[in-house]
Amino acid sequence: MATPQVLILQHVPWERPGRILSNLEDIGLETVTMNIVDKKKPDLPDFGELAGVVIMGGPMGALDYDKYPGLKAEAKLARAAVASGKPILGVCLGHQIIATALGAQLRKGDAPEIGFAPIKRVDKHDSFSMWDKQLTVLHWHNDVVGLPEGGQLLARSSSTKVQAFRLGSALGMQFHLEVCGSLLDEWLDEPSMVKDLKAAGGSKSQLREQFAQYDQLLHPLAEQVFSGFAARCNSYAQTLGK
Repeated sequence: MATPQVLILQHVPWERPGRILSNLEDIGLETVTMNIVDKKKPDLPDFGELAGVVIMGGPMGALDYDKYPGLKAEAKLARAAVASGKPILGVCLGHQIIATALGAQLRKGDAPEIGFAPIKRVDKHDSFSMWDKQLTVLHWHNDVVGLPEGGQLLARSSSTKVQAFRLGSALGMQFHLEVCGSLLDEWLDEPSMVKDLKAAGGSKSQLREQFAQYDQLLHPLAEQVFSGFAARCNSYAQTLGK
C-alpha cells in the first residue's frame, strides 16, 4: 500500500492552505495538492489511501457545477469522507461545499463579509476549547450556508448564522484561520482580492494593520484547530491497510 496522503483541493493559486499545511507537515504527513474545478472526471488519488481531505476557498459558488464541474466531484468526495469517518476540513468555499454536500442550503449573504469582524462561539468543540465567547477573525465571502441536518453549530456572526460546524468527521469554517503574514501578502497582490476588499470599504493598509493587531491571538487558536485536524488524519492513517 502507498504511503497515506492528505488530499488538499485548491481552487485558485492564492487560496493556499497556509497554516493547515504547516501543521500537517509538522507531524510528517504527506500531502498532495490538486485543482480539479474544471475537470468533470478528475483523476483523484485512491480514496482508500487518503488519510484526510482539505477543501480550500475560492471565488466560485459551491453549486456552480455547470461552470466548474469538478465541484461536483468535491461534493461527492466530502460525502464519502463523512460516510467513512475520514477527517475532512473545509475553509470558506470548502466549508460551503461540505455543508451543501451534506444537505445544507446555500444562498447569497445579505452583504459581503470581508475583513476582520467578530464571531461568537456557540459550542466549545475540542478544536475550539481555547476560544473566548467572542473572537475577531478574518472573513472573505459572499455566500452563506445553513447547518446540515445532524450538524453541530460551533460559531456564528450577526450576518452569518453558520460560521463553523462539525458533522461526524467533517469540520467546516467559513472564516480564514489558515492565513499567515506571507499568505496575506499573496492575497493583497491579487487584483481580484483587492477589488473585493475595496468594494467592501476596506484597504490594504487597514487589513495589514488589523492582521498585526489580531494575529497574536489568532495564531495559537489556528494551531490548536489545525494541529487537531492533523492528529486526526495521522490517527486515521494508522488504520489504513489493516
